[in-house]
Amino acid sequence: MKLKIHSYESMGTYDGPGLRLVVFLQGCPFRCLYCANPDTIPSEGGTETDPEEIVKMAISQKPFFGKKGGVTFSGGEPTVQAKALVPLVRKLHDNGINVCIDTNGGIWNRHVEELFGIADLILLDVKQFDAAKHLSLTGRPNTRTLETARWLEEHGRPFWLRYVLVPGISDAEEDIRALGEHFGSRRPAGYNPDGTGPGQGYRMLQRVEILPYHTLGVSKYESLGQEYLLKDVPLNTPEQLDRAKRLFDEYFDCAILN
Repeated sequence: MKLKIHSYESMGTYDGPGLRLVVFLQGCPFRCLYCANPDTIPSEGGTETDPEEIVKMAISQKPFFGKKGGVTFSGGEPTVQAKALVPLVRKLHDNGINVCIDTNGGIWNRHVEELFGIADLILLDVKQFDAAKHLSLTGRPNTRTLETARWLEEHGRPFWLRYVLVPGISDAEEDIRALGEHFGSRRPAGYNPDGTGPGQGYRMLQRVEILPYHTLGVSKYESLGQEYLLKDVPLNTPEQLDRAKRLFDEYFDCAILN
């Protein structure tokens, strides 16, 4: 089964541990207002690619991966093509190549479950913890994303949490604290919203990445003839980033400001 591939990035350093071949897949059910790759959203488009081509590409770059690197499937939303990804991930593993899945966690079916069960690491993008704000930001509820995080925890699957800090949209103290209280290992004594126990947090959560807001994808909207709806949103100030990092540090001992 072929995959619809949008593009590739060799020697990537931002999408998982070590140096990585990043494969951007076509198609995504979310409509994030700040999406940096709006051209990957439609299911139409992309280049139909035999999985064996990706295996060969990964093997050719394997000497650069070292002990931590490997292949990351991103998008778009890679779980849209989970059925085709499962055998590809197995082939990469057969060749000793580490695999990460960068996902919004918003899709669930038996193929996604199998994919998450064999991937080495899941990079889970939580856009907003507040349900109403998430719906406004992405056009989709966050219920499935949070259920995906719970599944990863319950099944012992390691994951990183990624959170984009958009001024006025996802950087409010109340939003960061809500996220921290749900996922963090430093929650207030007695806080037990989801059965993990006070102060335990998510054991499988290895890293929290705080991602500054950027506008690198604005030119793509122009080329597509689309309006970028956050054009009036400023970039984060150093003070805003420092404040957010301090808030995350109250709940996590693994928070990194990228």
